[in-house]
Amino acid sequence: MSPNDKERVRVLEAELQYAMQVGDAQTVSARWQRIIELDPNHVAALTALSQRAFLAGDLSDARQHLERLVAVDGKDQQQWINLALVCQQQGDEVTEERAIKEALTIEPSDLLGLLMRGSLFERRGDRHRAAMAYGAASAVAPASDRLAPQLQPLVAGARAYREKYDRELGEFLDGSLREAAGVPLAEAPSRFRDAVDIMVGRKRRYDSLSASFHYPGLPTVEFFDRADFPWMEALEARTDAIRDEFRAVLAADAGFEPYIQYDADVPVNQWQELNHNPNWSAFHLLKDGMPVVENATRCPTTMAALEGVPGPVQVGKTPVAMFSLLKPRTRIPPHSGVSNVRLVSHLPLIVPPGCGFRVGNTTREWQVGRAWAFDDTIEHEAWNDSDALRAVLIFDVWNPFLSHEERALISALAESTLRFKSGAGGGFEL
Repeated sequence: MSPNDKERVRVLEAELQYAMQVGDAQTVSARWQRIIELDPNHVAALTALSQRAFLAGDLSDARQHLERLVAVDGKDQQQWINLALVCQQQGDEVTEERAIKEALTIEPSDLLGLLMRGSLFERRGDRHRAAMAYGAASAVAPASDRLAPQLQPLVAGARAYREKYDRELGEFLDGSLREAAGVPLAEAPSRFRDAVDIMVGRKRRYDSLSASFHYPGLPTVEFFDRADFPWMEALEARTDAIRDEFRAVLAADAGFEPYIQYDADVPVNQWQELNHNPNWSAFHLLKDGMPVVENATRCPTTMAALEGVPGPVQVGKTPVAMFSLLKPRTRIPPHSGVSNVRLVSHLPLIVPPGCGFRVGNTTREWQVGRAWAFDDTIEHEAWNDSDALRAVLIFDVWNPFLSHEERALISALAESTLRFKSGAGGGFEL
């Protein structure tokens, strides 16, 4: 392009900007056309003219401009998306597929590109690749209220397609595995069943989300096998006596405090409704690794029973034990705990109908006198939908997959960390 033409293009661009500001559509169109005559590779002009042609229904002209645009530039995935849209309407699936691939090569998580790839495969009857593309689109799509209105039905359709595919795959595997493996899925090991359910979307994958101290290599287990806790039956045998002590302190109505107590300047997130709310209360027996003397002396049977439990020793942190009260019509929202080196155990004392507890994918109902231990760094929640009080003895125990040496090292780590903090704040010397 000659220097004179370059200068003329600059003048036309300035005229174009003014025409756009005043809404002079006729001048805008004329200036774009004149610019492209002087500079056939002008990216902005090619973009604008392709859009105008597409909106006017002139697919041939729109495609001509778009093909030149991607040839001279092609750095923006939207250029390729627009070309794919034109080719889709023209029925040219070969070029449509190539354009979609180019767009996703530039930006693999482009939502519209993934939706278009899924649509192309769906039209071809390639159910597997359509489901994969729609699944990828669902994964990158924001919440519905943040989606552009024109994308909302497309994303909803993509999710429905993937869910239907996963459901049909699951039903097929349920029958096929009996023939292939010689055992029905329902009789396979629970870990294998969970793997299949997660693969086909019947369950979510839950991982340990330790908030403060995560110990690598420990298995992610929702509810642990009772065989890992030889002390459990002896504790359960004392349920009646422990419940009697609880009822006595409940009748005295002293020593209970809201379990959630964040200061006003701390973001409470999901704890908004329960912060400083006695609907979820605790009567602490052991707190931050030390007995709450006034409370513990009122519950000698419970304290004696807890002596048989291998509580994790982390000075300033654990062990902990409490009576936990959940009042009627109260729900504890999904949340995760602080460390996977210790598990949380429940001994149910008072359980009206309508109470439940979920850890990861597993939901259970408490049974009075039947204890369990779970990894609270996996998302969990609880509810009391009844009109009566629910009460549970809660305490923590060492994760049984830790060796004695590892437990000792973790205890030493907690002590050393506390010494450092004390030194930083008050001149304590290591």
